[in-house]
Amino acid sequence: MQAKVIRFEAKGQAVLADFELRAPGPGEVLIENDFSAVSAGTERANLVGLPNTSTASGFPFIPGYSAVGRIIEVGDGVEGLQLGDLVVNNWTGHRSHALKKAAGLVKVIPGVEPLEASFAVIASFPFLGVRKLRIEIGESVMVAGLGILGVFAAQIACLSGGQPVLAADFDPKRRELASRLGVDLALSPDDPDFKQKILDITDGKGVNAVVEVTGAAAALKQALEYIAFGGRVSLLGCTRVSDAPIDYYKYVHRRGITIVGSHTHTRPVVESAPGQWTEQDDYRVFMKLVAAKKLQVLPVISEVVSPVEAPAVYARLAEDSQPPLGIAFDWRALR
Repeated sequence: MQAKVIRFEAKGQAVLADFELRAPGPGEVLIENDFSAVSAGTERANLVGLPNTSTASGFPFIPGYSAVGRIIEVGDGVEGLQLGDLVVNNWTGHRSHALKKAAGLVKVIPGVEPLEASFAVIASFPFLGVRKLRIEIGESVMVAGLGILGVFAAQIACLSGGQPVLAADFDPKRRELASRLGVDLALSPDDPDFKQKILDITDGKGVNAVVEVTGAAAALKQALEYIAFGGRVSLLGCTRVSDAPIDYYKYVHRRGITIVGSHTHTRPVVESAPGQWTEQDDYRVFMKLVAAKKLQVLPVISEVVSPVEAPAVYARLAEDSQPPLGIAFDWRALR
């Protein structure tokens, strides 16, 4: 069958293209996507060919890894899934249809809308980033950067018992959203009293834990200046360019700071463990929290557009380093 896929043809250039899709083989299912969510920071980095990206070695490239869709064909030997099941579709790109191994697919539970579920994979990253900090109830937490991952991380830090939970971002609209979603104090990193306000709210100690989501080396350097003695930093954002020198003796070694990488590829594959859950288990807890109205997705979504608009969407992303928070492609528009 013929299907549609969004592809980066060259630096800064996205197209909606046709591709041929075979029938599902043994153990496979064919998924017809309803929505796919844009991970703006990662996809922009690949679109413009930043260092330490998949496109650094060249194009073309298929972006996207977080989608939701319904099973429309089932191959031989598939158990536990049937036609019509709505499932989280991970790591297949922005496309109308995808073939997936049935093993490991997670069903969407009642109380979660398909649009919300399309962000499950994206939201699983901040779950990992916060878990690795091992936050105890009452510890202070800073979320540095309020892009799509940061807004989820702030909510998860609140659910994890952080008190107070702080956030930092240059965009006043993002700071206001974070405050509405439960953050105790949202600051701009260029506030002249930035560090003093952090010290004031943390009894002069600095924050116990930082989720660094900007991917900017300068933001990491700043975090090391306001973190508490013996604090922990989780590198959730991808620091692709190391363009800010850090005095590691002064800010890390002498003060006993722990810096931990929180890339999703560090996860266990088969079984969850304290501080490190599998992708699938984090999809499940994401949906349970959304269904229970404890984690909010819809306020994070800025745009829902037809895939036909993909070239224009990515043209904006290429030009703007501060893109809209949550963008979703509605593949139903092509049916």
